[in-house]
Amino acid sequence: MKLATYQDGSRDGQLVVVSRDLATAHYATGIASRLQQVLDDWGFMSPQLQDLYDALNQGRGRHSFPFDARQCMAPLPRAYQWAEAQAYPSLLRPPESDTSLVMAPGSGDHFLGACEPLRCGSEALGVDFCAGLAAITADVPQGASPEQALDGVRLLLLANSVRLRSVEAAEQAKGVGWVQSAPAVAFSPVAITLDELGDSWDKGRVHLPLHTSWNGRKVGMCDAGPEMQFHFGQLVAHVCSTRAVRAGSIIGSGPVANAGVAQKAQMQWPKGYHSIAEKRAMETQDGGTPSTGYLQYGDTVRIEMMGKDGHSLFGAIDHELAPWLR
Repeated sequence: MKLATYQDGSRDGQLVVVSRDLATAHYATGIASRLQQVLDDWGFMSPQLQDLYDALNQGRGRHSFPFDARQCMAPLPRAYQWAEAQAYPSLLRPPESDTSLVMAPGSGDHFLGACEPLRCGSEALGVDFCAGLAAITADVPQGASPEQALDGVRLLLLANSVRLRSVEAAEQAKGVGWVQSAPAVAFSPVAITLDELGDSWDKGRVHLPLHTSWNGRKVGMCDAGPEMQFHFGQLVAHVCSTRAVRAGSIIGSGPVANAGVAQKAQMQWPKGYHSIAEKRAMETQDGGTPSTGYLQYGDTVRIEMMGKDGHSLFGAIDHELAPWLR
């Protein structure tokens, strides 16, 4: 099934069930008003939501209405825990660096909706997008194996983890994690259960291309499956290796990437990139100097994933970079 959260003036919004084709929606008020309620009591509430989802897909939703992604908050507008991994190959890692799983915690008190503007105080901060996937978990006990942890994945969604690259360099130099340099995370308008992926979900990975466009030009179409070095079960298990993970935690994959191929004495990157920093690293590797700049006010970023039928699975993250509101 597919779930979203509509704006209603509150911090946590109103849970809605969305049809498979993202055309219609239905408030889930008679079952649950917030997604966190469902995650806390999944065994009881999810079958009821599934019944509503089935009715909606069959045109039997008594009070259905046209779905509008612009009215959506993040599916889970705030979470008990947000952590992001580096699950894909990355040119941002030195070749001689440790290749073990790297993960950093982030702020979960407020996530952006898919169509909200990205706001920052200055273009000079080096604003970058990082397009990836994320999983929303059930309760997962401390010490769970990757296989057990994978059973705790309830929902998947797309993520854009914004980075301020100019600030990030200073934080890294001090040996601390992302705080000021990771000001916002935005999620797709819709979160989906694993069965919506069919055979595209295999062994904890989503085997479909992720599409990222910058100012209307496609810049990334990397396959999210084959080169995911650590699957979602491993990511969740990493977090709960020393503590339990509670329902409503969100674990991100980091930007999707596919390794380049050597052609004519140069590295070619036929599937593009899902963060500008990766593009700049490609340029540095090929020519010694990066030539691509970071986002400027008015720039737009669109992130989307299509199913094998060609239809959007999660809806699109569709942002514009804008100044702070004073």
